[in-house]
Amino acid sequence: MLNIVALMGRLTADPELRHTANNVPVTTFTLAVDRSFVKAGTERQTDFIDIVAWRGTAEFVTSYFRKGQLVAVNGSLQVRSYVDKDNNKRKAYEVMAENVHFAESKRDGGTSNQRYDDSQSPSFSNVNTGDFEEITDGDDDLPF
Repeated sequence: MLNIVALMGRLTADPELRHTANNVPVTTFTLAVDRSFVKAGTERQTDFIDIVAWRGTAEFVTSYFRKGQLVAVNGSLQVRSYVDKDNNKRKAYEVMAENVHFAESKRDGGTSNQRYDDSQSPSFSNVNTGDFEEITDGDDDLPF
């Protein structure tokens, strides 16, 4: 059997970390995913897909992702059955995230409410180069 889901979309809200009764980290978030086709004369439609991430993936997502960011998720589809407060049988379809990735660079950043701190970016101007020396020759003698 095969159950693989790959999605790319924007977060609809900041993910929040929760813990189960056994102290297992979990987060749920929703991705707004544009459909890849548009019927002539209509607007592009967007699907809002619920994602669940557990343990280290949940901690990673809640630490580094914010509302509006473009995110790539791969995982599997799971269906939960439950009875609502009015005693109606319901089903919930969720993607269980195995991997969550940044899908845009910080500079491309989707929205103005991203919470990046460029002061934490590595600076290579003061790196100890050890035994390396800078090559100042031109590329004229390279064979390619």
